[in-house]
Amino acid sequence: MLHRNNGRGWRRGRFGHERFLILICDVHRRHFILTAAAGALVGLCAPTAMAQQAGKAQAATTRPQVILVLGDSLSAEYGLARGTGWVALLEKRLAQEKIAATVVNASVSGETTSGGRSRLAALLVQHRPNQVVIELGGNDALRGLPLKNTEENLSWMVQTAQKSGAKVLLVGMQVPPNYGTDYANRFAATFSAVAKAHKAGVVPFFLKGVADGPDPTRLFQPDRIHPRAEAHPQMLANVWPELQKLLR
Repeated sequence: MLHRNNGRGWRRGRFGHERFLILICDVHRRHFILTAAAGALVGLCAPTAMAQQAGKAQAATTRPQVILVLGDSLSAEYGLARGTGWVALLEKRLAQEKIAATVVNASVSGETTSGGRSRLAALLVQHRPNQVVIELGGNDALRGLPLKNTEENLSWMVQTAQKSGAKVLLVGMQVPPNYGTDYANRFAATFSAVAKAHKAGVVPFFLKGVADGPDPTRLFQPDRIHPRAEAHPQMLANVWPELQKLLR
C-alpha cells in the first residue's frame, strides 16, 4: 500500500512538474509576443514622431515674419489719411518684394521712450515679432527729458527685444539747433551709441531728406513737427535699407 501510494504520489508530482514547465513556457511565449509587439509599435510610432517634429520645424520656417513697429506720432499717421504713412507703405513694399511678413504698428502719438518701455514686454508676448523697429525719442527731447533716461530706456528696449529672439532696428532722430548745439549733438549720437553697444541696426536720422532740405517746411504739416504724406515715401526710403538687412 505504501508503495502504491508512493507511486501515485510520484506520478502526481511528475504531472504537476510537467504542467509547471508548460506554464513557464507559456509565460515566456507571451512575454516574447508582447516584446515583439512593443518593438513593432515603437517602430511605427518613431516615424510618426519624426514627421510631427519635421512638420513643426517646417511650420516655424514658413511662418510669416512679424515686424513690430513701436513708435510715436511719426509712425502713427498723425494728421494723415489712413494708409499713407510710412508703415503702411512698408507693408506695400514687402508685398512688392514678395516678402512674407506681417507688420504690427503699435505706435502711439505722443509716446516717449518711457511709455514704449512700459508697453514692450506685453507686445513681445502677444505678437512674437521677428524684427522690432523702435522709433522713439523725439518726444523725450520735446519735453526736455534727461538724455540719460532716454538712453537707458532705449537700451532696455533693445535688450528686451533681443532676448525674446527678435532683431532690432533703432530709428534715430535729431533736434533743431535752437535746443543748443551740445544737446543736439548728444541727442543725435544716442541712437548710434545704443545700437553699437547692443549690436542692433540703426537709422541715424529718420527725417533725412525731409527736415534737412533747402525748404524743410514744405514737407511738414502746419505744426512744423509732423511730416506731410508726401514726405513718408522718403522716410520709408531711409528705413528700408537697414530693415532689409534684418529680414530673413
